[in-house]
Amino acid sequence: MPSTDVTIGSAVGLHARPASLFVQAATATGLPVTIAKEGGAPVDARSLLAVMALGARHGDTVTLAAEGEGAESAVGELSRMLASDLDAEGASA
Repeated sequence: MPSTDVTIGSAVGLHARPASLFVQAATATGLPVTIAKEGGAPVDARSLLAVMALGARHGDTVTLAAEGEGAESAVGELSRMLASDLDAEGASA
């Protein structure tokens, strides 16, 4: 199961818009994807409530993991997304 650690780049962390964009992208992979805050239990990255409940802030480290065909590519793309500032004007998912 491919996984990677990534530092949250969005200035507001994984709240509201950034969390929604991330969850949409995780769901679009068609794979089971999990996200865990450093030292915490993994949650379903396709669940907006679960992702927001992590309370991940700007600069926090999270671990992404996915399982299935194309998981390595999906983890890479999702980690790049989390590392960027999704609230910045003109940000794209």
